[in-house]
Amino acid sequence: MDCEQVLFSGHAMRRMFERSIGPSAVTEVIRLGEVIEEYPDDEPFPSRLILGFVQGCPLHVVVAIEADSKTCYVVTAYDPDPDLWQNDFKARRIP
Repeated sequence: MDCEQVLFSGHAMRRMFERSIGPSAVTEVIRLGEVIEEYPDDEPFPSRLILGFVQGCPLHVVVAIEADSKTCYVVTAYDPDPDLWQNDFKARRIP
């Protein structure tokens, strides 16, 4: 993704700390990952779910994008649960 600046919400920082996910892993996913879902109606900015692999492990990052300034706000980051996601971690499993 094309971000001029990456900012972390308080929620994202708490969750990342709880999940032992470092900021460098998140910024790597933002830079090199694949957008797998888009949420155009999110407020205050549209957001995206990005999948990336850090040291071979999948990581999901939700980022809200302010288009005018190209500022990306990290909403949350988590290790996708294999019980909830297909083997490629790109699509949710159907219950």
